[in-house]
Amino acid sequence: MGFSVSMGGKETIKSEPNVVPLCDVLLVLLIIFMVVTPLVQKGVDVRLPNAQFTSNMPENPDVVLAIKKDTREAQGFVVYVNQDKVTMDALQNHLEEAFLTVADKKLYLKADQDLEYGNIVDLIDIIRGAGIEVIGIITEKKTERLD
Repeated sequence: MGFSVSMGGKETIKSEPNVVPLCDVLLVLLIIFMVVTPLVQKGVDVRLPNAQFTSNMPENPDVVLAIKKDTREAQGFVVYVNQDKVTMDALQNHLEEAFLTVADKKLYLKADQDLEYGNIVDLIDIIRGAGIEVIGIITEKKTERLD
């Protein structure tokens, strides 16, 4: 926006950008991102079991193994490594590759509560075969009911 300034009887044009509308747009965008970011779900949607005694999980774990019940599959479930669908045959290789560049050698297991115990044990055997010793199990915090 240009305007004239009178200095000693001589008019000069001074040009300055008006940044107020830009600041308004940036503040609106900031508010939108602050509201939307917590609502974005991270990872695969799994119906987690409840547990009374839980500990806090890190904000961004390096490797998450999600197991989702799916009756359309031959084995009855689908396996994801960091949101990538993986077959049971290729699971060990995917886990080994995922841990090549990771400093923290912890795997976080996110399993559907309706899965059979035997399926989880089979997967833990594959995880151990990939050389992973520390497994964190992701659960929902059990809410106490007041009767």
